[in-house]
Amino acid sequence: MMDASKYAVGYYNPPKHEYRWVKKDHIEKAPIWCSVDLRDGNQSLIVPMNLQEKLEFFKMLVKVGFKEIEVGFPAASETEYAFLRTLIENDMIPEDVTVQVLTQCRDHIIRKTFEAVQGAPRAVIHFYNSTSVAQREQVFKMSREEIKQIAVDGAKLVKQLASEYEGNFLFEYSPESFTGTEPDYAVEVCNAVLDVMQPTPERPMIINLPVTVEMSMPHVYANQIEWCSDNLKYRDSVILSLHPHNDRGTGVADTELALLAGADRVEGTLFGNGERTGNVDIITVAMNMYSHGVDPHLDFSDMPSLVEVYERVTRMHVYERSPYAGALVFAAFSGSHQDAIAKGMKWRDEKNLHRWTVPYIPVDPKDIGRTYDADVIRINSQSGKGGIGYLLEQTYGYILPGKMREHLGYTVKSVSDHAHKELSAPEVRDVFQKTYLNKTSPFKLVDVSFIQKKDFFAVVTLETGGQQREFSGIGNGRLDAVANAIQSGTGMEFTIDTYTQHALEQGSTSRAISYVGLKWGSGTITWGAGTDTDVMTSSVKALISAVNNK
Repeated sequence: MMDASKYAVGYYNPPKHEYRWVKKDHIEKAPIWCSVDLRDGNQSLIVPMNLQEKLEFFKMLVKVGFKEIEVGFPAASETEYAFLRTLIENDMIPEDVTVQVLTQCRDHIIRKTFEAVQGAPRAVIHFYNSTSVAQREQVFKMSREEIKQIAVDGAKLVKQLASEYEGNFLFEYSPESFTGTEPDYAVEVCNAVLDVMQPTPERPMIINLPVTVEMSMPHVYANQIEWCSDNLKYRDSVILSLHPHNDRGTGVADTELALLAGADRVEGTLFGNGERTGNVDIITVAMNMYSHGVDPHLDFSDMPSLVEVYERVTRMHVYERSPYAGALVFAAFSGSHQDAIAKGMKWRDEKNLHRWTVPYIPVDPKDIGRTYDADVIRINSQSGKGGIGYLLEQTYGYILPGKMREHLGYTVKSVSDHAHKELSAPEVRDVFQKTYLNKTSPFKLVDVSFIQKKDFFAVVTLETGGQQREFSGIGNGRLDAVANAIQSGTGMEFTIDTYTQHALEQGSTSRAISYVGLKWGSGTITWGAGTDTDVMTSSVKALISAVNNK
């Protein structure tokens, strides 16, 4: 049995403060992004990436546009050490990209880290120690002053070694487990580190306040960030950074609210990979900005390719409902949703709109390498006429009359329901063609000719039961004359309820397609479609197809 009494609030609110971030309603500019896929992401994998896979992932991150990439904890393993040395010695780090390495505030680890990173064109030395109440009491069994001294000693050694080793070094400090640390103490430790490092506006230092474990609602983290931002020394020389995890499932919200609260930088991963429930998903945060008209300065225009590489080298799976990247995030199966999307797309085309306003779809799928036909309108037993009609129009050029779309909708839903599966675009096309198009049984068109006097006189030759029969009739138009000829020769009684036609392709040899709906004495309507390079022949074929569907 679950027992909630064993849990209590484990975070610490900052001192009373008049918070400014709550008055803001959106993020106005992109932060500095730092990918930690090759560190947090990699260490969380059941099978960590090998050297070649890491190199491929690094190149993908560069292509996306990351300018800061944490490449690992080089003192922790030979694989991570070798990866960093490969990047440096083979000149694989672009001029505009800064690599970042992680080290604990421990003497031998810091020294090993500088050995690994020497010669890098530009590198961030990210050093940290844990400061939370739980870690101080349970793990280190040290006082606040003793924990602070670890950070100060680490900073002094980092500064000393930076002057001794070849390289262009920048610095980052994290009070690990920040969310379980008293904010005033976290600032005290960070300020002590800053006093050692003496950053300047020309050579700023990163202070990273991580959500090592999510312990609060997102607004509490935003309050902590704003208070710390207001109380850090050298604020004009500090880049305030975030590193949210996702234990409570609110990593994106933590990040967005903390950016409103004054943070300048975000460390995260693609698709939210990371320890436990993962790091914040940079794709979601960036695309959320994009959907509000803010350029994230990251290029996700080929999302399917990113998913393919990620899944292959990490052996992880991008969940089908992951925002923006999942296979089904743009998919509409519901009939009402499909109808609204189809009408929104048509409205957009008719009005020649630049702004994206289509219902149910927050961003244009084409912006991230997805397609309307394969990703947006998906057909199953819940689908409706609007979506099915839109799919046929966009993919194959069939523009069905409204009432015919409704009839086809029920037909397609029945097929999907009985098969217990989603239907692909080709399968929907096949249902349409099998049900309506150029049907030749029991009647098959052999020939048709017309004589125009006051009215139209039609002679229609049909094959039925292996025999050819000739029918004739008069009407006020060619199709009306054919209809009357068939009725007089067969005894059938119907009226033409609907007739439309259009070209399927452009050019002098293009095919035409016609749609005919016939109303019978019982009140029912049957539908047919016909194609031919001659418009009139396609119309007659559609009429005969509708007769054959009686």
